[in-house]
Order: sequence, then C-alpha cells, then structure tokens
Amino acid sequence: MEQQGLTEHELSAWRTSIRMMELLRTRIEQQLQASSGLSNADYTVLSVLSEAPEGRLRAYELSQETGWEKSRLHHQLTRMLKRDLIARERCGSRGIDVVLTEKGLAAIKEAAPGHAQEVRRLFIDRLTPEELDQMAGIAGTILDHLQADERASHTEVPA
Repeated sequence: MEQQGLTEHELSAWRTSIRMMELLRTRIEQQLQASSGLSNADYTVLSVLSEAPEGRLRAYELSQETGWEKSRLHHQLTRMLKRDLIARERCGSRGIDVVLTEKGLAAIKEAAPGHAQEVRRLFIDRLTPEELDQMAGIAGTILDHLQADERASHTEVPA
C-alpha cells in the first residue's frame, strides 16, 4: 500500500497544532514549577488522586487515568514518594494502592488556584464559548481514536 504524504494544508495544521500543544504545556509547566515547585506530572498524579475516593487508587487505575505506561508511572511515583507527596500501600496479596498524603493534598490545594488561573489565561480566555466547544469536540474525537487504537493494539493476537 502506497504511503500518502501530507499536503501543505495538512502539514501546516499538524505543525501548528504540535507547536501550540508543546508551548502550552511548557508555559503551564513553568507556572506550576515557579509557583508551587510541582512538575506537570506531579500535578497530574496529585489531581487524579485528590478526586479519587479516599485519595487512593490502585496503581493500574492511576496508570489508566493518566494514560501513562507502567514504567513512566513507576518512576514518577518513586520521585513523589521521596518527597512524601504520595505513599504506596499493599492492597491484597499482589496489589499496590497509591495514596495521597497530607503533604500531597496540601500541595495540590496550594497549586490548583494558580494552575487554573494560568489555564484560563493561556487557553480558556483566548477562545469564544463556541470555539471552546469546537476545541473540546475536536480533541475528544482525536482522543477517542487514539484510545481505540491503544485498546486494539493490546488485544491483537500476534501472528
């Protein structure tokens, strides 16, 4: 099957999207680091745990929520454990719960207002309500396809 290259129009849309996502992520990361000492990855884990019942999730559930590979999650949790932002607790004979500590809860509570303000300043306030709906729809469509591809790749039987 012949590979089809991207047209100039498609390439322009792709490059603009990538540049926007990378710059937005960088700016958000800078704000988090400067105001709270948290990385974007720290904030992601803390926010997911803060919304979980009793501030705890099984490690595999946290991996699913963040969309991270097992090794990335393990390394991130190890860094956060050293800073007492999270704890690991045995759950059953083989499971591990990741638990939000008091220090982790205090960190997310302190960081959240500034993070939300920066997200609003850099992203939300730059779009009309209609554009925001369109953006959410477009992102949702791409995310749905990416997740379906990921599920399919995990269920394919090797030849």
